[in-house]
Amino acid sequence: MAVVYKAKDLMLERTVAIKVLREDYSQDAAFRESFRQEARAAANLSHPNIVTVHDFGLDQKRLFIVMEYLPGTDLKTLIRQKERFKVEDAVALIIQACAGIGYAHRAGLVHCDIKPQNMLVSSEQRLKVTDFGIARALSTIPIDEQSEIVWGSPHYISPEQASGSAPSPASDVYSLGIILYEMLTGQLPFNNSESSELARMHREETPLPPRRLNPAIPEALEEITLKVLTKEPSRRYRTANQMGRVLLSFSKPGERTGAALPLKPESGLYHISPPASIEQSQAAVKSIDWLTWGLGLLAFTTILGLIPFWLYIYLTLNPR
Repeated sequence: MAVVYKAKDLMLERTVAIKVLREDYSQDAAFRESFRQEARAAANLSHPNIVTVHDFGLDQKRLFIVMEYLPGTDLKTLIRQKERFKVEDAVALIIQACAGIGYAHRAGLVHCDIKPQNMLVSSEQRLKVTDFGIARALSTIPIDEQSEIVWGSPHYISPEQASGSAPSPASDVYSLGIILYEMLTGQLPFNNSESSELARMHREETPLPPRRLNPAIPEALEEITLKVLTKEPSRRYRTANQMGRVLLSFSKPGERTGAALPLKPESGLYHISPPASIEQSQAAVKSIDWLTWGLGLLAFTTILGLIPFWLYIYLTLNPR
């Protein structure tokens, strides 16, 4: 819907990117509103993993957005070039995507169009999310929303979006899962030339476990990937932040993930204890499960123990 130019800001003497709405779309009210919405949404988000918007305006009946210029390429191009990423490289980039999208979720926005084409990667492996053209404010999305118009990219759309239901942060999490699957295996979990068939596959079909396509993927990482690709939103991670923290827990200390993503609370990114190994993380999950069962059993036993006490009180106060 737009053409992006590399340009020079003559006042501030810096290189910028200018996104100009195409002339044929400039006459369409819906496209103009989508373009304005992208500018407003992105301008209110200041985060190291989101492309910064500097300005927005109208010139010769053409809308434009002035954004920071990021030397590099989009993630989809890198996927085509590499076919299959190393596990640590894929996780490092997706963690950054989760940080940017998670910040938008905290700000009350759902991106609704997460795809590798909307992620720019610099030569230093810094990832930035762009294109908030169809982003939705959580406060404006009715829970029972049902639309005949499906918004999003067919290969990366969530099942609920494909059925016309209300999107949520979990919808963006699903799309991030599709990208992670594609980076790890070199192919999409669902592929078809027809958009309607792709929508059906997202709603109904189960993806092939990624380890069958790439045995080098750790089992724990496969579990995370399949969890975010479940059809029911409540069974995924609720936000991109949550998904990012889980992925961080599987990153080994000293690898590029930690170096490329400074984990300081003031930066708006994640702040957690040093990442554990996969084995340690699995042990932690098991211990949490046993703790949950133990607390549940204790509560159940306590309730059973109170029944005779209340029965005694009742008989004492209500003698026959």
